[in-house]
Amino acid sequence: MTERAQAIRNVVIVGGGTAGWMTAAALARLLGGTGLAITLVESAAIGTVGVGEATLPQIRRFNSLLGIDEREMMARTAATIKLGIEFRDWGRVGDGYIHPFGRFGQEIGPASFVDYWARAHARGMVAPIGQYCLPIMAALQGRFEPPDASGTRQPYDYAFQFDAGLYAAWLSEHAQSAGVVRREGRIVDVARNSESGAISAVSLEDGAAIRGDLFIDCSGFRALLIGETLETSFEDWSNWLPCNRAFAVPCANGGDYGPYTRATARAAGWQWRIPLQHRVGNGLVYCDAFWDDADAAEALMANLEGEPGAEPRQLRFTTGRRSALWRSNCVAIGLAGGFLEPLESTSIDLIQSGILNLVELFPHTAIEETDRREYNRLMDLEFERIRDFLVLHYVANQREEEFWQAMRAMPLPDSLSARIEDFRERAILPDYADGLFQPVSWISVFLGQNVVPRRWDPRADAMDADELGKRLAAIHGKIADDAAAMPLHLDFLERAGARYGYGAGQ
Repeated sequence: MTERAQAIRNVVIVGGGTAGWMTAAALARLLGGTGLAITLVESAAIGTVGVGEATLPQIRRFNSLLGIDEREMMARTAATIKLGIEFRDWGRVGDGYIHPFGRFGQEIGPASFVDYWARAHARGMVAPIGQYCLPIMAALQGRFEPPDASGTRQPYDYAFQFDAGLYAAWLSEHAQSAGVVRREGRIVDVARNSESGAISAVSLEDGAAIRGDLFIDCSGFRALLIGETLETSFEDWSNWLPCNRAFAVPCANGGDYGPYTRATARAAGWQWRIPLQHRVGNGLVYCDAFWDDADAAEALMANLEGEPGAEPRQLRFTTGRRSALWRSNCVAIGLAGGFLEPLESTSIDLIQSGILNLVELFPHTAIEETDRREYNRLMDLEFERIRDFLVLHYVANQREEEFWQAMRAMPLPDSLSARIEDFRERAILPDYADGLFQPVSWISVFLGQNVVPRRWDPRADAMDADELGKRLAAIHGKIADDAAAMPLHLDFLERAGARYGYGAGQ
């Protein structure tokens, strides 16, 4: 069904922040040559959430599409490198592992490396899985250099930890220089077509009406267009992801600029640590059914490494998503469409996925039902796969606190139950053709939180035990040597001209 006969010529983005300016910059860069007019409406009086400072490697592809110089971006946003996420105390108190942006081991036979590792582990003849991963070993030593294409080292990727407010401001410059029009003002009314129900304009306090053919809702948790105006229902996933509050506070760095984010499990939630060049971002995500606000705030402030830079700010949220992220002539991107908590740094990636799916399905002439249906299918799949992966962190625990016992006992999505059983019984991993979290991610959490396979691919048994031991030792030694040869993370930032306040190459 065609929404309207006329072509899409005017796009109105409601809301700035990371979601709004990422959307504006991408549309201007990728579709600006089609004659599209893009207007972004935001009010300086309305704050943004602004705590999402850690990213995933996909952000590098996004920046590349926009023609962004990576090192200039780092200098402008106080960015550090991120090789993965360290999880402390998630299985049992005292446990620790890193979910890396790289692979484990290498091919040594017809079975996968994890099958050979599982066989050796059952016989007590292998090191922890993390010691067979180059980005993990580099991260733990505070080292980094960009991957090379020589093929002499284990391949890996990296992401960034940056000030999200500075990133949005920088993208605002890019977008406006590419022709995006910014309109300052608070929206007081939304007009709809009396026949189709589609949004036709948003009105500002000063009386101006901003008309558009396609509206993009980047208004955050308020969901002004997709929720308040179009009344799109919200699917509540708090039965699987019950953490619903957070406190966030910056502090001075205590001296550790390691190239990784940290997530430490606490009594009824978890605490994040994100080292930037000029400060550390901290926060505590928790469930108010098990921890009251005052105790949660006290726990956060008691576990800071340096002087706090502000009073802790509280955020309240419900995990889940809209039943449709594209409805009528409105697309919800960012928090307006859903939120799955910040555990694996997926918020910015979901913004990016929403933008790139919209670009690929952007209406040629008019909005078709096929555009909406395919967009919603792709985004539903992305949300559901991320949901299952996040839930895995909570249910695969052996802690004794009431919250963690409740997480172990909760009913799981059928899709996740099957994946846990498959890995525990036979080391079988999800095999996605695409999607955010590939097998290495699942291996990290399974093994890091003590879900070890009982059986493995029988082809792994064909190798002589002594030969297997030699091959594993050789991989282990090579990775240790390669990690030790890398420069220190802070030295890389200095040499690359990526230090905060300096342009690339300066």
